[in-house]
Formats: sequence, structure tokens, C-alpha cells
Amino acid sequence: MKRAFRFNTCELEAFGSGALYWPDEQLLVVSDLHLGKSERVARRSGQMLPPYETIDTLTRLEAALDASQAAQVICLGDSFDDLDAGAALAPELLDWITRLIAGRSWTWIEGNHDPGPLEIGGTHRAEMRVGPLTFRHIAQATAHAEVSGHYHPKASLNAKGRVVTRPCFLYDDARLVLPAFGTFTGGLRSTSETLTGLMAPSARAILTGESPVEIPMPKR
Repeated sequence: MKRAFRFNTCELEAFGSGALYWPDEQLLVVSDLHLGKSERVARRSGQMLPPYETIDTLTRLEAALDASQAAQVICLGDSFDDLDAGAALAPELLDWITRLIAGRSWTWIEGNHDPGPLEIGGTHRAEMRVGPLTFRHIAQATAHAEVSGHYHPKASLNAKGRVVTRPCFLYDDARLVLPAFGTFTGGLRSTSETLTGLMAPSARAILTGESPVEIPMPKR
């Protein structure tokens, strides 16, 4: 499922998976894949997570590509959990990523966890402009028509007497912040000082899930 909305002058679609689609540009955007997270956590802390998060993330990414038939893809940074995590991916996972890239214009935006998977295909950029929109990893205070990631936003709503919390898209007149697409990535609540300070009072949240729901951005 998806939720259509307008940002700047662009008609966009928020997929329930956390991917963003721009039909007019045949462009799919995902942020914060954090591929290889379980390997990185085990390497640095010794804590063992179920080692299937990369498979799950790539499965959902492939489903979003199939659903959208996107000709262009932008990954908004932190595509790998760190450089060593990218190097440690099994050959069959690297082959899978190569197959997803094949036949598409694919751009890796640099994140704070990694500068981009340099040995894999695609173009590597610090940021990218498409039409009126600028795509980068971390939002800038003076941004206009900016699409970014980094913060892994999530929001809560009261649904039939119970509180539901999900990753979410946040947008106002100046910026759009995507949820983390990767499995096991966690999130920052929309009520945090960081996000309430970043987003305008009129900001909206689109909660991900089987049926995406749009609400005023929760701020407390």
C-alpha cells in the first residue's frame, strides 16, 4: 500500500515499506539500509543479532522495485552499517545487489556511517539534485525542497484505544525526512527535540505499515 502526497511541486508516494516513489521521474528513494548491521554489532560488541537483516532488507527493496518499476534509484546514505560491514557481505548478497542495480540509474549518497559502497556499481555522490528537489543524507537547517534521511523518524498515534508506533515520513514546506528502510535500524521519535526543532509547526507524519496513515506530526 502507499499514500500519495504533495511536496513542493512534486506528486510523491510514500510506500508502506518506507520507500519513497516519484512517478513523474520513475524514481525510487530509500534511506538508511544499514546492510550488514548484525555483522557490525557482533564484531564491535560481541552481541549476536539474528543474521538475516540484510536478506530481509534486500527482499523488501526488491519488492519495492518490482512494485514501482523504477528506472532510477537513490539510496540516501548509510547504505552499509560501516565500511567493514560492506566488505563482509557474502558473495551471494553482493550479487543480489548487483542484480538490483542492473538496468537502472542507481545513486549512492554518502552517509555518516559510510561513504558509499565503492566496489559496487552505481554513482557515488555527496548529494544530488533532481528537478526542484535536493537529495542528501542529513537535513540542513536552511534547506529548501530537500529530501533526506539519517534520523530514522518514527511516530505514534492512538488507534482504537491502543498506541501504535511506526517508522514514518516527516514533511513540511521545506523538507522531507524518510524513515530508515533497513531492518533492525531503530528510530528517533518525532517528539524528540532534534525533530521538533528541525520540522515546522505544520509538519505532517506518514506512518509506514500495511496501510500508511497520515497525521499531524506528533510533537509531545
